[in-house]
Amino acid sequence: MTYELPVDRLFIAGAWRQGRGAPINSHFPADGTLNRVVHGASIEDVDLAIERAQTAVSDPAWRSLRPHERARFLYKIADGIAQTAERIAYVQSRDTGKTITETTALALSAAGTFRYMGAALETLEDALTPSRGDYLTFSVYEALGVTAGITPWNSPIASDAQKVAPALAAGNAILLKPASWSPLVCLELARVIEASGLPAGLFSVLPGSGSLVGERLVTDRAIRKVSFTGGTEVGRGIARKAAEKLMPVSLELGGKSPTIVFADADLDVAVAGVLFGVFSSTGQSCIAGSRLFVQRAIYDTFVSKLVAATQALRIGHSFDRTTQVAPLIHPDHRSDVEAHVRRALAEGAELLTGGERPQGATYEGGVYYRPTILAGVDNAAAICREEIFGPVLVVLPFDDEGDVIAQGNDNEYGLACGIYTADFAKAWRVARGIEAGTVWINTYKQFSISTPFGGVKDSGVGREKGREGIRAWMAQKSIYFDLSGKPHPWAR
Repeated sequence: MTYELPVDRLFIAGAWRQGRGAPINSHFPADGTLNRVVHGASIEDVDLAIERAQTAVSDPAWRSLRPHERARFLYKIADGIAQTAERIAYVQSRDTGKTITETTALALSAAGTFRYMGAALETLEDALTPSRGDYLTFSVYEALGVTAGITPWNSPIASDAQKVAPALAAGNAILLKPASWSPLVCLELARVIEASGLPAGLFSVLPGSGSLVGERLVTDRAIRKVSFTGGTEVGRGIARKAAEKLMPVSLELGGKSPTIVFADADLDVAVAGVLFGVFSSTGQSCIAGSRLFVQRAIYDTFVSKLVAATQALRIGHSFDRTTQVAPLIHPDHRSDVEAHVRRALAEGAELLTGGERPQGATYEGGVYYRPTILAGVDNAAAICREEIFGPVLVVLPFDDEGDVIAQGNDNEYGLACGIYTADFAKAWRVARGIEAGTVWINTYKQFSISTPFGGVKDSGVGREKGREGIRAWMAQKSIYFDLSGKPHPWAR
């Protein structure tokens, strides 16, 4: 299975143009070969996209569409993604190194996102609010205008859909800036959107540096909202700039999520869940369950089972459907992961497994790293505080509910949590006690587009997904309609 990769053209304001910015090299992480050189967007390209987006979003041909008419475009995009899912998956695997199994699932997830947002749009309702006088009061929602989405390199097609679909459903134009390490799959999305007949200018793809393209999107007065998924420090910078122009933002940021295994858990279920929670996607996931708390009574038994299961994971090529752990995205990123592990070992951590690059012809030229488990530190260690974004797990013991809730919450992040126990009431208590945007019980990394997603603390602000995910891209307006037919009494 091979497909031609996208050519050196960007989709700007409804037309394919060569970017006037710096070239971006996309490499295949499995073997280091060059995929494609794509010229990124320049400031002039961004300004053109903004200008055409303003025109498109103000055109009555788009602005006056009824919700069910806008929804038709979302359905067409959903069908287009589903019909080309194999091609999209191939391009994303080449671009990111993810397994073809995972990228296929991500493509189909993106199709589902557009389909759901179309259905949700058709059923969204404005409100006739309780009147406090001789008038009718309405609460209605309207498009913001020109918006922007800035997406990460780890799951681009799914992240793109979670921003583009609700933005279009709300009636906006949206300019999408993909990460420079994974520019290609967004161009595949543009092909599908173009084929849907969406009016030109409502969608553009603008790869390029955050300091250039991202900065322009965040600071330009014409942009009415930015949704960003990525690192916490970059998110803080976006929030500061957005505050200067009082622009709403949605920020889905980093995580250092705890997974909790109680002594009464089904150990086989828990081992499988822990493995999937931290080592799938090669650990390159904001929700990775990278801090594992195991109740002291089963600590040795469970950790022994987990280490054996980790060592049995299949590390392999992105296009091998038996692969469980694929290469990391980029050599620089692997170097960062290795530096975290070296620092932890220097500070006294015990290496239980991994901590090295796999050897052999299969791995030559690729950005591979073995799944790694560390122990022997407490929750204050750097390895327990900092997001690594790689296949690295740290294991810690705990005594009881109060202890593990306190340790789980003793972190700057609050994105996700996993809990393994046979006791429903205990699971409920801990789930409510943990500071996190999402909690999984006896499972991990399960998603539904109908269920809101986001974080607390340093993991961000705002929510994506769900019916209210469309409202997040709209402005609320209140309308009062007089029923008395009389002059206001004050004017007498």
